[in-house]
Amino acid sequence: RPGLVALAGGEALPGPLATELGSVVGRLFNVYGPTETTVWSTLAEPSPGEPVTIGRPLAATRAYVLDEHGGPVPDGLPGELHLGGAGVAHGYRGRPGLTARCFVPDPWGPPGSRMYRTGDLVRRLPDGRLEFAGRLDTQVKLRGHRIELGEIEARLAEHPGVAQVVVVLDPGEGEGAGESGQERLVAYPVGAPGGPEAPAADDLRAHLAR
Repeated sequence: RPGLVALAGGEALPGPLATELGSVVGRLFNVYGPTETTVWSTLAEPSPGEPVTIGRPLAATRAYVLDEHGGPVPDGLPGELHLGGAGVAHGYRGRPGLTARCFVPDPWGPPGSRMYRTGDLVRRLPDGRLEFAGRLDTQVKLRGHRIELGEIEARLAEHPGVAQVVVVLDPGEGEGAGESGQERLVAYPVGAPGGPEAPAADDLRAHLAR
């Protein structure tokens, strides 16, 4: 339907679904934003064959990719997305403590302005688009390395044969544990509609290594 414009939001848009939707509508937009910033804050128009991003900030919206100390993160590296601008709410009614944690001063905005800590990990691409990389609350530590499970899930979800995927930290105990008995990361993919149950493990490993 060439005259139809579709908006996808609320959850991460998998690449296969973006391709499927894009083939039946005139234009497809991926919109991102939490309730605390009046729902839509960024927008992207996915291109066939390219990874799906959440795009760039809408008008009157400021997007910052910051580290744990509140400093800007270099392009290409993951950091927490902070949103400022006209859409930022005043806070949570009757919850001053939570408001203070989530709505923080915006040092780059007008005097007195605040920004919202989304808890989402993103990276800024060289062209300015933002790429979703998971949630801060899915960070685990494995053999001394901090790992973002959401970042691995986002990469696996780009595989054309994967509809959904969950990655967890396996403690390496009990039935099904690895030979070494050590902690390991385990992915549970769901195959895309019309395809096999799920891609083979070696296929997914090769996809992650690219």
